Amino acid sequence: MRDLPRILLPQPLVIAVPLASLFFAMSLTPSLVPRDTAVQAILSGFSLAAGYAVGRLIAAVWDRLQLPLLRPVWLKRVRIATVSLCLVAAIVTLWMASDWQNGLRLLLSMPPVETARPFSIASGALAVFLILLWSVRLVSWLVRRLSAKFARILPGPQALLISLLLTAILFWNVGNGVIIRNALNAADTIYAGLDGRFEDSSPHPQGALKTGAIESLIPWESLGRTGRAMIAAGPDQAQIADLTGAAAQEPLRVYVGLSSAPDPVARAQLALEELLRIDAFSRGTLVIATPTGTGWVDPAGQQALEYLLGGDVATVSVQYSYLASWIALLTDPEYGVETARAVFSAVYDHWRDLPAERRPALYLNGLSLGSLNSDLSHDLHQVVGDSFNGALWVGPPFGSPTWLDVTRNRNPGSPAWLPSFRDGSAVRFMNQTGLTSDVTAPWGRFRILYLQHASDAVVFFDPRATWRRPDWMAAPRGPDVSPGFHWLPIVTSLQLVVDIMTAVKPPDGFGHSYDFASYARAWAMLMDLQDWPEARLQALVADRAALHQE
Repeated sequence: MRDLPRILLPQPLVIAVPLASLFFAMSLTPSLVPRDTAVQAILSGFSLAAGYAVGRLIAAVWDRLQLPLLRPVWLKRVRIATVSLCLVAAIVTLWMASDWQNGLRLLLSMPPVETARPFSIASGALAVFLILLWSVRLVSWLVRRLSAKFARILPGPQALLISLLLTAILFWNVGNGVIIRNALNAADTIYAGLDGRFEDSSPHPQGALKTGAIESLIPWESLGRTGRAMIAAGPDQAQIADLTGAAAQEPLRVYVGLSSAPDPVARAQLALEELLRIDAFSRGTLVIATPTGTGWVDPAGQQALEYLLGGDVATVSVQYSYLASWIALLTDPEYGVETARAVFSAVYDHWRDLPAERRPALYLNGLSLGSLNSDLSHDLHQVVGDSFNGALWVGPPFGSPTWLDVTRNRNPGSPAWLPSFRDGSAVRFMNQTGLTSDVTAPWGRFRILYLQHASDAVVFFDPRATWRRPDWMAAPRGPDVSPGFHWLPIVTSLQLVVDIMTAVKPPDGFGHSYDFASYARAWAMLMDLQDWPEARLQALVADRAALHQE
């Protein structure tokens, strides 16, 4: 039994323990999104393990280089002192963790956390750390056993290499073939069930101009839950007129679900035929709204535009998945791009063939993965001779090619979280405060506007944060980024990974949740709507909020 702690618990190394404690303490500091107890415990457990692993690596290199070591009598004292100091540091930071999180929650208008967090976080993080530690030790044990067996017939280095390869193949097959496959199958079953659900809030439409109505080319049952919600959502002509105090038209919405046609090209063609059926190209504005992975189109953005334009707008959207965006991106990223390209080609080709004086203004729109796929929906050579009018891309994922290129080549001195690009005549940025990037020229004919929050990890995740501080952490920071967010190698990247997974938890107007007010300002900016000054926009936002509270 004396040897049991040596087997189950890590040796308190002079280097590993302080690094593990540092990583653990930094994981408790705020990042972009507040964390609940379970999420914080998992993050802290991984951070603790990462710090311990780095420390063990440094110790192994030190030993291999045969660098001097402390004498045994001093080593024992240093270990005791190190463990004691690290334990005190962990207790202090655990006690401060709730205050750090509450400071960020106050910044994002969220309620404070409970006071019992330190005990739950400590126990949960220790459990995660031990699971990771034992997993690594299991791998190490298996490699040693296999290496010992192969060493009977092969030289030592060859035996070790084969053992490493076999162990990697074994664990990859178990992880990918059993755990990941079953998890994806379970997710597919869950999301497929959600997509097929009929909800009372999305009644079957009766008007002839509605997708899914009796007169429609697209069956109501084929739209999916998110498509039915988009078609059934307000506002209608009367609501727009009442809220704006001006004459209005019935806004047009077309949605094609995964079950509406067998493949992306067929769905795109069906969308075009439905647009033609309801005479959508006679409207003043036509928007191709690329949905998120679940097929969802943010109603706040759609409704804001319909109010601003008095209903004189048609929106078309085609579903390419019913999975959450990050799952869709991992499992079949090309399918969303293929659908977006097919829809753009079908709509744009017809739009381009119309007389310039009789065709609507054409805009692209997308949120999150919808923004990325919308960006990839066309090539420059398709539109260079006769471009569409512009795009509103909201919460673009950090890998979006146009966003990435513009942000990296922003004007010197402009912040990464709200860049200015050249003279601002083609590309601009806006955040939830209404603040826009500096511009020195009026809009050109072709326009791109990015709406993004500085606290949105989907936008500002940076894989290089593992070894370098992201530009957006430099002063001055975004209004919704905590001053207590400090960069530390490895830990910051772990925090940002967790922030991506919880990006929609903050209330509207923060993180990856975008609100009606921001959309209204963005659409008015993009379309240069002079009859919608800030005062009138604020009145619209207030009136709509009051309407939804009734």
